[in-house]
Amino acid sequence: MKVILQEHVDGVGRLGDLLDVSDGFARNYLLPRGKAVEANSRNLKAFEHTKRLIAEKVRKEKEELENLAKKISAVSVIIAAQVGKDDKLFGSVTAKDIAEQLAEQGIVIDRRKIQLAQPIKEIGLFTVPVKLHPEVTASLSVTVAKKPESDSARGEPVGRAPFPDESVT
Repeated sequence: MKVILQEHVDGVGRLGDLLDVSDGFARNYLLPRGKAVEANSRNLKAFEHTKRLIAEKVRKEKEELENLAKKISAVSVIIAAQVGKDDKLFGSVTAKDIAEQLAEQGIVIDRRKIQLAQPIKEIGLFTVPVKLHPEVTASLSVTVAKKPESDSARGEPVGRAPFPDESVT
């Protein structure tokens, strides 16, 4: 019996495959569980129509992601990080930090799409790939800069507020 699979079935085939299976396997397993439909002309036409709709949706989605990739490639992210001696970072810059900076610039993407092999632990200019789709990858320019020092970070004494029972003279 010829059937069209409605979902992936291990050891049998994938969604949309047109298969010739034994009558008993089709009647007793595939058809009752909704894993396949009989391959008559009506079902073939309906499946082809659904396949065209899905292909069009995938094409539009990919086109939108390519436009987003162009936006991302045109943007540069600057992250100010606190550094110590020899310009070594305290901590590191992660994909989460980069995603937050992109969100501030109006580009919202999931941090898991930022393909950072390991956190950035030094000052400089880095190119980070952003994988939006299996076929669409953007390159993001990330600059890690030194955070401006505050007065307390320079070691200067900070004034102490008097206790309530102390008198100020």
